[in-house]
Amino acid sequence: MNDTENSESGGERIAKVMARAGLCSRREAESWIAAGRVRVNGKTLESPACLVGPDDQVFVDNKPLPTAQVTRLFLYHKPAGLVTSARDELGRPTVFDMLPAAMPRVVSVGRLDLTTEGLLLLTNDGGLSRHLELPATGWKRRYRVRVYGTVNEKKLAGLKDGITVDGVRYGAIEATLEEAQTKANSWLSVTLTEGKNREIRRVMEALDLQVTRLIRVSYGPFRLGKLNEGAVEEVPLAALRELIPTYFNPGAAQTDTDIDGVDTAPRTARTHTGAAPAKNATSRKGWAKAKPDTKVKPRKNRKPSGSGGKPTGNRTGKR
Repeated sequence: MNDTENSESGGERIAKVMARAGLCSRREAESWIAAGRVRVNGKTLESPACLVGPDDQVFVDNKPLPTAQVTRLFLYHKPAGLVTSARDELGRPTVFDMLPAAMPRVVSVGRLDLTTEGLLLLTNDGGLSRHLELPATGWKRRYRVRVYGTVNEKKLAGLKDGITVDGVRYGAIEATLEEAQTKANSWLSVTLTEGKNREIRRVMEALDLQVTRLIRVSYGPFRLGKLNEGAVEEVPLAALRELIPTYFNPGAAQTDTDIDGVDTAPRTARTHTGAAPAKNATSRKGWAKAKPDTKVKPRKNRKPSGSGGKPTGNRTGKR
């Protein structure tokens, strides 16, 4: 065990190791450490500034840390009306309440607002979640946005230079009108790279437009495609390694083709029913269409892993 980030003996941050084991997110791991729930080589940790290696003995709530799971990524078509958190203080239903019971414990890659629909990425690897959220990936988030009001196309085009709203600076935004406006409601195509909290809604308000529907259709190379509302699809591991080389091979470069040139709606698409992780895919041909899904049964009586309970058996997640 080492307390420095750049240890000569190597090792990884304890929070990262815990997240990869599927117990929690990195943020939750840090709170568990602060609560005295984590021991390394018999010593209770007081700080997450700890590096551990394969020979270190890590215990969480007096139980050995599970072996790291194979990284898995799921595409979820989030309906409106669900909160993207493990637990809601107002008692509203959450994304994690609605996932199939056979799903592994997962965390979300970022969040979608209560009324926002569309693509939400879920993973059992907290390290991957953090990696995909970082602006350094350069990944674009694309949305279809229905707005009420008169659209000024010149102002839309001007968003490519960024905009400041109520003292908050938003970076370049690509926004176009999908078709000539003939009614009070219009559909826009909007692409972001930052994805700040309620960014689209606030920017549209600054243009005197009211967002009446917001659907995320892609996140980097991952696309919603024809995935039915409420359905979950797993991305094959081979595709993950190809599309996210910077995570699986830190020395690799993320290319523009990796980001924008591949339609990644699951090529072996199926609604998740608790089957084993997908086998490595050998071909990407015809991978764009998802099969019709069956209705997903919500989980019942699941307690969030970050609520102070034992980590084993809890499969909800929060970022």
